[in-house]
This record gives sequence, C-alpha cells and structure tokens, in this order.
Amino acid sequence: MNDIWWQTRGEGNVHLVLLHGWGLNAGVWDCITQQLASQFTLHLVDLPGYGRSGGFGAMDLDAMAQCVLRQAPDRAIWLGWSLGGLVASQIALTHPERVEALVTVASSPCFSAHEEEQWPGIKPAVLAGFQRQLSEDFQRTVERFLALQTLGTESARQDARRLKAIVLDAPVPSVDVLNGGLEILRTADLRAGLDGLRLPFWRLYGRLDGLVPRRVAGLLDTRYPQSPSLMFDKAAHAPFISHPDEFCESLLRIRHCLENNRNPSDT
Repeated sequence: MNDIWWQTRGEGNVHLVLLHGWGLNAGVWDCITQQLASQFTLHLVDLPGYGRSGGFGAMDLDAMAQCVLRQAPDRAIWLGWSLGGLVASQIALTHPERVEALVTVASSPCFSAHEEEQWPGIKPAVLAGFQRQLSEDFQRTVERFLALQTLGTESARQDARRLKAIVLDAPVPSVDVLNGGLEILRTADLRAGLDGLRLPFWRLYGRLDGLVPRRVAGLLDTRYPQSPSLMFDKAAHAPFISHPDEFCESLLRIRHCLENNRNPSDT
C-alpha cells in the first residue's frame, strides 16, 4: 500500500491538516506556512496521485478521504480548499472523532449547478468539457482551469503565474487522476450529509470566485445556521494566495474560538 507525501511543520499545540485543490499540491500553502507555524502544527499533504504522492490512480471521494486519513494525526482541524474541501468534509462526516473542526475554503458541498433546484455552481457540461479536453491538450486545460481560479482579482496575473509554478515544481498528475478529480467535482453532493454535522464548521469564500459563486455562501448560511461564513471581498478562488495576511488572521480567530469553547456561529 502506497503512502502519500506528508510533511509536518510548526510547533503549535493545535494540529492543522491542509488539503489542496484540483491539479495542484501542498506547495499552494507556502505563502502562509511561515505565519501559521508558530501557532499550529501544520500537516501538508499531497492528495493521492497529485504532486509527490505518486503511484495512485483515479479515486472516488471516499477512497481519497480514507487514504488521507491513514497518515493523519488522531485529532486535528481539517482545512480543505476547493476539491480538498470535499475531502475534508467527507472525513468530518465519516470520522467526526478525528476532526476538531472543519474549515472549507472556496469550496462547496456540491460544485455542480442544479438548475431545477436553483443551486449555483459549475455547469456539468463545463466540467465534462474539461474532462474531454484533458486528453486532447493536457497542459492548456490545466492552465485554463488555474487561470479561472484567480480571475477578477487585482493580482490575478501574478497569482495565476504562482499557481502554475506550483504545479510545475512537483510531478504532474496523470490524466486519469485529474479526470478522477473532475469526476468528484461533477458528481459529489454532501449537502444533506452536512445538515447533521455536529462539530465546529467554518466556511471561507472569495466574493469574486467564478467557480464557487458567492450565492453558495448565502444558501448555506440559511441551511447551516450553526456554520458561519467569512467572505474575502477582493479575493477569488484562492484567498490565501491573494490575501495571505487576512486569511491567516481568520484562522487565528477560529483557533481562538475553539480554545474558548465558543460556538462558531458567535464569530
């Protein structure tokens, strides 16, 4: 059985597991690890098949979550960005005893739009198009998806270049693994499961996000009244890259709430 790439940094007495998004690797967190390392013990993970976690094929959401959980600390705050938010949410649903708190970043329990329910998201045809294009022009498809993640921000070009450099700085995932990730984004729907979540749960968003529309935050504010949301006004899909200081401050506030046994909805 293969192990995934896992690195632990920091000296804080609270464990924080960081899960990246589609197509990328744990290098996305380099812009905030130095600020957080004095407050948390950070666990940086390359999801199976991504970056330095080679030797894995495409996985469904549950298999990916179980694979990550095997090397995780007994109890931690789980923070997942985008696709990583689905993985972290799945772990919270299946193994809540391992989760001190769930934090999702620019993520949705259901990424696909459902017009009949008036649920905002990515149109299934768009995700299917990305899957088809991967086999035709791998590099261009990945670059296009990365560009969508920073679109609209003041630092969009710079942030897109940084994301591309992170991808190229580690082994590139196979087409099968990337297709598997897109299939998770296309089909996963954890909305009903999270209705019954009984552990601390925060949701962080970028107002300019083109992949997770800001309407998602409002709908989930109503659906999950126990789970507060925080909106970064000038950020898109990667607020920790475009606004690292504000992002780290929000995580420190979350830690403070946990240490003082405050309800997330009080933030």
